[in-house]
Amino acid sequence: MEVKPARRRVLLVPVPAQGHISSMMQLAKTLHSKGFSITIAQTKFNYFSSPSDDFADFQFVTIPESLPETDFENLRPGLFFLKLNKECRVSFKDCLSQLLLQQSNEKISCVIYDEFMYFAKAAAKEFKLPNVIFSTMNATTFVCRTVFEKLNANNVLAPLKDSKGKENELVPGLHPLRYKDLPTSKFAPLEKILKLYRHTVDIQAVSSVIINTTSCLESSSLSCLQQQLDIPIYPIGPLHMVASAPTSLLEENKSCIEWLNKQKRDSVIFVSLGSLALMETNEVMEMASGLDSSNQHFLWVIKPGSIRGSEWMESLPEEFSRMVSGRGYVVKWAPQKEVLAHPAVGGFWSHCGWNSTLESIGEGVPVICRPFSTDQKVNARYLDCVWRTGIQVEGELDRGEVERAVKRLMVGEEGEEMRKRAVCLKEKLRASVRDGGSSHNSLHKFVQFMKSL
Repeated sequence: MEVKPARRRVLLVPVPAQGHISSMMQLAKTLHSKGFSITIAQTKFNYFSSPSDDFADFQFVTIPESLPETDFENLRPGLFFLKLNKECRVSFKDCLSQLLLQQSNEKISCVIYDEFMYFAKAAAKEFKLPNVIFSTMNATTFVCRTVFEKLNANNVLAPLKDSKGKENELVPGLHPLRYKDLPTSKFAPLEKILKLYRHTVDIQAVSSVIINTTSCLESSSLSCLQQQLDIPIYPIGPLHMVASAPTSLLEENKSCIEWLNKQKRDSVIFVSLGSLALMETNEVMEMASGLDSSNQHFLWVIKPGSIRGSEWMESLPEEFSRMVSGRGYVVKWAPQKEVLAHPAVGGFWSHCGWNSTLESIGEGVPVICRPFSTDQKVNARYLDCVWRTGIQVEGELDRGEVERAVKRLMVGEEGEEMRKRAVCLKEKLRASVRDGGSSHNSLHKFVQFMKSL
């Protein structure tokens, strides 16, 4: 009887946050298509209780931990990640030990962990398994994190602690980033963020780093990383162009597509500020007034819990309904990639998370940038100053600024030029993932690297 060769099983460890999960599951689908078996180690914070048919061949295991479910919301990302890593360090080791005892024909050959789930590295090292860091953010943000310690030691980051002084000046060696564009967090003290970043860039015993980016967007940052880290770096993105994976943790309202079908080409601005952003009632009202005054149609995602002190929109004044009822359409969550690909959508008001940034460029849609925290600030600056497909709205939000930004993007010559550049970048991104493209070749090299382990 012929004995089939053992398949290689890869263990993936995603961060329990929407953007990170999406990228990790796209990676999982990609590796599965290349012949690898997939195990996903998850926490209760991102639990796939009923995996769809898309993941029918995947194995899902749960990492035991006892953190309250309210911790993610109450602590916010930075502090939560520090606590989660401390909590899961021992339990993940036990989980991995059980998986290794159970395996028969399919050996776990590698552990791939999200950069913010660094507890996985110690367990992989103990069991002598190769481990790979997966960065779901861009290469430039990774570069920033590698120099944070040096900047802090030289007291360069001091102005950021009191929001005075150099925050508008360019950071030496990181052009065009200003000090205020560095990926610090509004939800955690600088010292805690530095501690977190110290772990994410620790490459001791790491086999390689894969990044959801492409060289046509970040060639200089990728070159810088390759020199700094001295281990293989594989830019294999944008992964959403390589593999489709339905991973939304919220129910998507598809009725907005029917509404878009009734609108003219490039006439709608899509407004979505991500899964973590919090807004005050007055900010929502200023946005609503500015959108109304712009005379443009808009599709607005307002996620439940994203308005401080409100379950959804019940705390908003009655005036809000009047301002959005004419040209607006409001949903709790939308199928973002499908929306951005719709011909009626001519602009995107975004928090500039990396997935949203890649998806907007991938569909040739220019962006109004309103970042809140961490890597979003880096992405917004690059959209504005490097790729020149975005307009950054800074400072206190007011209706006049909203109206001006929307008109610049949607009806002015400036917006039309940005749209042309966005379409040009779209073609470059698509070429990068096609046969012979830079990301396609990088993915092939990574797969060969994995098979050599």
